[in-house]
Amino acid sequence: MAEQDDLRHKLAQLQAHYLAELPQRLNDIEALWRQTSKNGKQAAEARLQLLRLLHNMAGSGTTFGLPRVTEIARELESSFSACLRDKAWKPTADSVAIFERALQQLREAAQQPLAAGANIMPPTTKASGAHSGEFRERHLIYMVDDDRELGEALAMQIHYFGFDVHSFIDPSDLMRAIKSKPPSAIIMDMEFPDGEYAGAKAIQALQVGRSEPIPVVYLTAHDEFEARLEAVRAGCDGYFTKPVDVGELIDRLDALLSWEEQEPYRVMIVDDTLSVAQFHALTLRQAGMQTLAVTDPAMVLQALDDFSPDTILMDMYMPVCNGDELAQIIRQQPAFVSIPIVFLSAERDVKKQLTAMHHGGDDFLTKPIDPLHLVASVTIRSKRYRTLRSLMIKDGLTGLLNHSRIEEELQIEVSRAEREGAPLAFVMVDLDHFKSVNDSYGHQVGDRVLKSLARLLKERMRRTDRIGRYGGEEFTVVLPNTDSAMAVKVMDNVREAFSKIKHRAEQGEFSVTMSCGIAIYKQGETHLDLSKVADDALYEAKRGGRNKVVLAQQGKAA
Repeated sequence: MAEQDDLRHKLAQLQAHYLAELPQRLNDIEALWRQTSKNGKQAAEARLQLLRLLHNMAGSGTTFGLPRVTEIARELESSFSACLRDKAWKPTADSVAIFERALQQLREAAQQPLAAGANIMPPTTKASGAHSGEFRERHLIYMVDDDRELGEALAMQIHYFGFDVHSFIDPSDLMRAIKSKPPSAIIMDMEFPDGEYAGAKAIQALQVGRSEPIPVVYLTAHDEFEARLEAVRAGCDGYFTKPVDVGELIDRLDALLSWEEQEPYRVMIVDDTLSVAQFHALTLRQAGMQTLAVTDPAMVLQALDDFSPDTILMDMYMPVCNGDELAQIIRQQPAFVSIPIVFLSAERDVKKQLTAMHHGGDDFLTKPIDPLHLVASVTIRSKRYRTLRSLMIKDGLTGLLNHSRIEEELQIEVSRAEREGAPLAFVMVDLDHFKSVNDSYGHQVGDRVLKSLARLLKERMRRTDRIGRYGGEEFTVVLPNTDSAMAVKVMDNVREAFSKIKHRAEQGEFSVTMSCGIAIYKQGETHLDLSKVADDALYEAKRGGRNKVVLAQQGKAA
C-alpha cells in the first residue's frame, strides 16, 4: 500500500509539473511561429522546433488529463507540416489568422478543468516477470508421515533446497496447522493406521470448500493402479514411491510453486520530454517493471551497457536525432541486434511508422496510449525477448548461464568494479570425484546430481549474482559487491548443505561433495586474470583433500 501511495504521489507531481509548464510551452510555440515568417537558416530551424513542440503536445495532453489540448495540437501539427512540404511556402494573412486563432484555442484548452474521470494513475497490475523482493521466497511446506524418523530426514533434505518444512505424524495435526497458516504445498503419505488410503481421504476432506486447492504431492510405498487412482480422485499434483529421490521431488515442487520467479522486466524509455518519459516509467513501475528514463539520445548507448533492458520504448521526434536514426545506431551494435525497440509517438502517418520500423523498430504505439495497453505491449515484447535470449545463453541441463555468457557477465562486472571501486568475488566450483558417480550410477543419475547443485546455487545466491555452468561438472559464480569474508561464508554454507543431500540410485543412496576456489578482484585485473586466480584456488582445494573452500592467496581452506 505504501508503494502504491508513493507512485500515486509521484504521478500527481508529474501532472502538476506538466500543467505548471504548459503556459511557457505555449509561449514558446507562439515565439517560434513568429520566427517562421523570416528568411534564412533561423527560420528553417524555428519551423522544425515548432513541429517538434506541437508533436510533443499532441502526445502528452491527453496523458495528463487535457484531451482537447491533444486534439488542437494534432490539428496544428498536421496543417503546419503540410505547409512546410512546400519549400517556397510563406505565411499569408489568412494562414496567420488561422494559426493564431488555433493558438488561442490551445490556450483556452490548457486552462480547462481536467477531463472528467481523468486519473493518470494506471490500474494496479502485475506484469509477468515481476517480483516483490530481491531474495527468493521460502515456500512453506507441510509434510505428513507417521514414520517420524523418515519424515524428519526427508524434511531436512528438502530444507537444504530453501523450503521451510514443517513435519506432522498425523493428518489431524495438519488440519489444525492449516487453520492457523495455509502452506504453499502439502507432502502427504498415503497410508496411516486409520486406513490404506487414509492420507488421500484426509486431503479430499481438506480441500472441500477451498476456492483454490492446496497443491499436494503424495509419498507412498504403493505403486499399484488403485492407489494412484485414489490419489488422483483426492487431488494429486505429484506421486512418488518410496524411497524418494529428493532431486525429483524438488523438481516437482519447483514446477508447482514456480520457484524461479523471473526478475522484473527492464524497460528503457527514450523521450526528450522529461515529464512524459517519467510518466511512462512510473506506469511501467506500477506494473512491477524496472525502468530507466533517458532524455538525451547521445546517452543511450552507455545506458544500454549499464541497464541491460529487455525492451526500449522510444519517441520518434527528438533533438539531436530522430527515433529511427537512433534505432539504426543501436542495431549497429552486435549486442543489441535482437533487443525489441517499440516506438511510442504521436505520429499517425502509417508510411512514416513503417519507415521507422524498417530502420530497426519492432512495433509502433501511438500517443496518447492507455496504460493497460502500454503495459501489455511492453510485457509481450519483453517476455518474448527473454525467452529467445534464454535459449541462446542458458545451459540446457541446469538452466544456468552457459560458458560464453558467464564469461561475458564476469567481464561486465569486472568493468563495473573497476569503474566504481566496488568489491567483486569470483568462484570456481567443481564436484569431487564426479567421474566415479557417472561410472557407478550412470549418466542419468549424474545429470540429476548436477541439477541438484544448480538448484542449490540458485536458491542460495542473490538475484544480483550470476551463476553459470562452465562445463562438465564445473560451475562458476559471480558475486558483485561481495568481499572475501562474505564470499567464503556463502560458499561454505553451500558446500556444507550440498554434502548433506542424499541422491538416489538403484544401488542405494549416496552423497557428493564439492570444492571451491574464490578470487577477489584487484584494481587493474582483467576478467581472465580473475578467472585464473580462482581456478588456481580451486586446484589448491582439490590438492588439499577436496570438500573445501579456498580463498586465493591465503593458502588455506576456509
